[in-house]
Amino acid sequence: MQSIHVRTKINGQAAEFLCEPRQSLLEVLRDVLRLTGTKEGCNDGNCGACTVEMDGRIVPACLVLGAEAEGADILTIEGIAEGSALHELQNAFLEGAALQCGVCTPGFIVASKALLERNPDPSEEEIRFWLANNLCRCTGYDKIVRSVQAAAEKMQQETTS
Repeated sequence: MQSIHVRTKINGQAAEFLCEPRQSLLEVLRDVLRLTGTKEGCNDGNCGACTVEMDGRIVPACLVLGAEAEGADILTIEGIAEGSALHELQNAFLEGAALQCGVCTPGFIVASKALLERNPDPSEEEIRFWLANNLCRCTGYDKIVRSVQAAAEKMQQETTS
């Protein structure tokens, strides 16, 4: 099978890789580029564990072919923090105990960041609706929703300061 050469941008950095036509973006991220923060949950697009942002849209990386990343701008969980400084969402998830096993956490954080970029002050209902495609089997959703609310509040305070 002939490999495909892909040029893309991942977490703000130019990236190139070779992939097979059948390889998912999730496989490329984890196995080729060694960006293992994006997790494999169901591998059929139903759990949200592998959520990444691609050209401004959140997508399940398991359902996107690696070849489709050509020319795209991709954000993974590794691109959320700035160096060693965690993003407010990451801090809020830690402080709010919104994680246990951690498989779903990267997808929740990437999706939540996309929400807060579009709506910096979402209601509880809007948060729950936005995150409806992300499943958690350990913590339940209340701690996750409260953590997103706390991060939104903190981010708004930082913006107005």
